[in-house]
Amino acid sequence: MARYDAADERFGHQIPEPFRNTVLHHNDWRESLFFIMHPTDQLGDVCILTLANFPSRNEMDSLQLGRWGTTPIFARHTRHVDGDQDDWNVGPVHIEVIEPRKQVHLRVDATDKSPLAMDITYTARVQPYQLRRGTMKAGHDVVWDQSHMFQSGWYNGTITHKGETKQIDNWWGQRDHSWGIRTHYRCPMWMWLAIHVPEGMLAVWCWELPNGARIYTDGCFSPSDGGEPVSVREFRHDLNWLDAANTATSYERHGENVHGLAGQVLFVLENGREISVDATGRWAQRYDAFNPGKSNSLGGGLSEMLITTSDGQRGTAIYEVTGAWHHKYFPLARGERLPPDGLTPGEHQRA
Repeated sequence: MARYDAADERFGHQIPEPFRNTVLHHNDWRESLFFIMHPTDQLGDVCILTLANFPSRNEMDSLQLGRWGTTPIFARHTRHVDGDQDDWNVGPVHIEVIEPRKQVHLRVDATDKSPLAMDITYTARVQPYQLRRGTMKAGHDVVWDQSHMFQSGWYNGTITHKGETKQIDNWWGQRDHSWGIRTHYRCPMWMWLAIHVPEGMLAVWCWELPNGARIYTDGCFSPSDGGEPVSVREFRHDLNWLDAANTATSYERHGENVHGLAGQVLFVLENGREISVDATGRWAQRYDAFNPGKSNSLGGGLSEMLITTSDGQRGTAIYEVTGAWHHKYFPLARGERLPPDGLTPGEHQRA
């Protein structure tokens, strides 16, 4: 029997089902928030907070990720959901939208399950950009089908780790709000860049097949003067993993020798403007650490980058390069039933 919840008292239904039902019942359907903050002019601490609702699992979780100095931060908090998906509280994590599209309050209470306590306010510095819906299949299976918004902003407040408190004054970073199906370990390669410079935000979302064929690209330049975002027409990337000596290295299967990332990307905007970005940086969050050595673990992760643009602007960025199999970034495949045809890597090679 379908359940009528408090959320169903609101207008806003998009399918002829109660709010708790999605258009397609799928274990990996999620609606999620993602917040990431870091200094504006140097490599430093990186703080990440997420919140995600999984309707088919009746579960909400929140991840704390990132780095305090050289110390990795990780925790996962969960709770059961029973028609109360609008209650954005999971254990010690509390998120409240103060003003839609402009201000969000993030709080993590100090508990023995919280590696990092925080009291942070996010304030938008550019307009949000709504990416077009993106879909990826492996044979007949849906691997990815989602909508996605991102927006650059300022972060202010305090963070505390093991009794030490730091004041956060105008760090910048990005926030995401996405919804749909995301089976992460079956994606060959995706790249998400959130680049912050005084003029605004450069951001892109890009997925490729193992051979480098492009599935999806969308992104924008969103100016800090409040003007309308300008969409990305073309995007090219040439990045390399770095070893401990800052020499280009192969990721191999699990990136044991990878310590950083460097290279150049090029944005061509729909108004014809071209912006190339040179960057170098280090891990902010490794994904292999979540499930080390396992075939269904993701490669790569999030890197904190120092950047310089072709027009002389300097800033910082987060580069996410991750996936299961890609000729350049993940040459030794892991994962199963990967796009485009749903075969395992071994079956691809025998076919």
